[in-house]
Amino acid sequence: MSAICNRGMYTSRIIKAGALFEDTITLFTFWDITSSVQENLDRFRSQNLFAKSSRSRVEDILAVFRRRYLSDPMTLRALIAFVRAAFPKEYLKPILYFYTARADPLVYDVATQFLHSLYRSGRKDVIPLELERLILQWSKEGKTTTSWSQATIRRVTQGLLATLRDFGILEGEVKKRISPARLPLLSFAYIAFYLRRETQSGRKILESSDWHLFFLSPRDVEQLFLEAHQHGLLEYQAAGSVIRIDFPAASLEEYAYALAERAH
Repeated sequence: MSAICNRGMYTSRIIKAGALFEDTITLFTFWDITSSVQENLDRFRSQNLFAKSSRSRVEDILAVFRRRYLSDPMTLRALIAFVRAAFPKEYLKPILYFYTARADPLVYDVATQFLHSLYRSGRKDVIPLELERLILQWSKEGKTTTSWSQATIRRVTQGLLATLRDFGILEGEVKKRISPARLPLLSFAYIAFYLRRETQSGRKILESSDWHLFFLSPRDVEQLFLEAHQHGLLEYQAAGSVIRIDFPAASLEEYAYALAERAH
């Protein structure tokens, strides 16, 4: 099962984006749920709630957030719920990373193809030059919005590695390595709920390529489902090839509040 985001041309917007974790917290802390998306964005501009010195920087950030988090009202309400319920940051980061990767095909493919391949081969060190060569190949194959120069490819590579480090997928300031950090169970449960909205097939959820964002194999995912079942976060039943997954909530927002309560 391929992720929906993985349909589209690669852009260089990651150069101006990054993880933006603290700005994301600010966004959902000050979001007014009684106003429209456009009204909220206008207020962030006029009141400079991100406290940036450059108006153009504010515009860059708002454009990034619109793509990542604001296209689906249910996602928006769930993320607001997490932030206002003080959901621990170490649990929220993987969820924001999931949405970021799904909103940017380049981030998604670098993680699920390049990094996942390294991880499964037993390698942890990430060589920037290898990634540059891969992106150059993709550009030559016409996967980028324009033909990228070597300078653009280098900046995109730096932006990708920095973003993945800030989300905890990589570690190291200079030399990057794949992080040994495990996907927290509460974060896993939320992502599974999100995927359940897109398909009723338990098998497709289990085998989704989205789990490659966290270097998980179907066996790893099944183990996490079993753990989540044992902790009462969901119901997981497998009988041969038939897999049934049920959740104790009707909406993303409701489930977000339930997970935040469990976290505390």
